[in-house]
Amino acid sequence: MREASLNFLKTLVNTPSPTGHETRGQRVWLDYAKKFADETFSDAYGNCVAVLNKGGGPRIMLAAHADEIAMVVNYIDDNGFIYVRRMGGIDAAITKAQRIVIHTRNGAVKGVVGNVAPHLTRQDGEPKLPKIHDIFIDIGVSSRKDAEKIVRVGDPITLADEFDILRGDLAVGRAFDNRIGTFAVAEALRLLAESKVKLNCEICAVSNVQEEVGLLGARQIAYSLKPDIALVVDVTHATDYPTVSKTQHGDIKVGSGPALTHGGCNHPEVVKRLEEVAAKKKIPLQHEAMSATSGTDTDVIFWTRGGIASALISLPNRYMHSPVEVVSLKDLELIPQLMAAFVQSLKRGEKFKVKI
Repeated sequence: MREASLNFLKTLVNTPSPTGHETRGQRVWLDYAKKFADETFSDAYGNCVAVLNKGGGPRIMLAAHADEIAMVVNYIDDNGFIYVRRMGGIDAAITKAQRIVIHTRNGAVKGVVGNVAPHLTRQDGEPKLPKIHDIFIDIGVSSRKDAEKIVRVGDPITLADEFDILRGDLAVGRAFDNRIGTFAVAEALRLLAESKVKLNCEICAVSNVQEEVGLLGARQIAYSLKPDIALVVDVTHATDYPTVSKTQHGDIKVGSGPALTHGGCNHPEVVKRLEEVAAKKKIPLQHEAMSATSGTDTDVIFWTRGGIASALISLPNRYMHSPVEVVSLKDLELIPQLMAAFVQSLKRGEKFKVKI
């Protein structure tokens, strides 16, 4: 990966963007994307858009969500210990004994998730998994009064883990879900801006908010932009590690290329074009099937305003919704290449319609 792109990815991943509080990460994304765009803008809730070849047609939206799962300050007890609620699908069990950061109006406050030593607990039978309301945070104060001087109810909380290289092209970090998506969208924009290939369509690169709590930002921005086509980037569950059932969850490997999803919200003609472009560019693809929903922004984009021809491109991700998500940077680099090639394949005014 080129050095400037890798530095952008590291900064993007390491910049906290808890769901509903994505501003800091959105600034990082816009600062990078605007170098390759004709114009950029954001809307009322912080969805960000970078436009290239404005006035072209069809209009294609390249979209990914900026937010990460998080916790939020819910209650402070008399001794200054903080209790939380979840924002998105955070796992209470893996937050125990973790270092955290509370993002206050006056800056970051460090803390730890308390964990009672096994010497002090007695269990009858198997230990029970903690509920989110069992989790408490220690910020090093001794009273509610002292705690309330520096934090307040409603402050978002993220884990303190950051980007690192595990080995070779494998990277580890929190919130690859879905900072890798917004990275890929911005990189696709860069490839298109730097290419000498004449573009027919208008490209709207989008970093949207609040996916983890209901696909909310995607609903807003898809309605506003009125795209003809949408390519959505997210992570998918890799199944190449112990205890995961391939018969139930499919066969998806880290290092074997991005995955295309088939069925439901994924327009068959858009998927077909992606497969054709990938074959021409010698980009390896993996495939997965969906049932009723994909669990991504594609689910709400495709039915907006009577239907937007959409497709989902996913990066295999081990240990999703944890502070140690593992992805392949080689897989990741292929996604913007695939999106850029798809955009370049579009003819002026081209529409995608299911053949009857």
